Amino acid sequence: MIKIKKITENKKNFLDLLLLADEDESMIDKYLGHGDLFALYEDDLKSICVVVPMDGESCELKNIATYEKNQGKGYARALIKFISNYYKKDYKTMFVGTGETPAILSFYESCGFKLSHRVENFFTDNYDHPIFEGDIQLVDMIYLKKDLD
Repeated sequence: MIKIKKITENKKNFLDLLLLADEDESMIDKYLGHGDLFALYEDDLKSICVVVPMDGESCELKNIATYEKNQGKGYARALIKFISNYYKKDYKTMFVGTGETPAILSFYESCGFKLSHRVENFFTDNYDHPIFEGDIQLVDMIYLKKDLD
């Protein structure tokens, strides 16, 4: 049985998973403290995500990661469904930013997100080394949004 818990302390205990989605710990430190961390368990830990407020109407899914051996089993999709429902009373829109990777963009679109906007050179301007997703170098941040109502 899947259980999802909101983690309120010792968030850095989940750093190994957080680093799967964002390989720069200093970037994670910028949002982890004021973000809500959720952990999905099915017997043991499978997946995590972090959501941060943006303004009175929007929040952002800043990090979502599933252990590699558990990927493709619906855990991230279950987390997105849970947080979308969890935040719909507080926010109208949820954003998520990701690299220009077709499989990941397709995943978010299948979870109800639609393309919103692009931040050019985000990865090259904010990381001190090239960031790759598979064999694709990430340059621009692609933002998608989802209506929560």
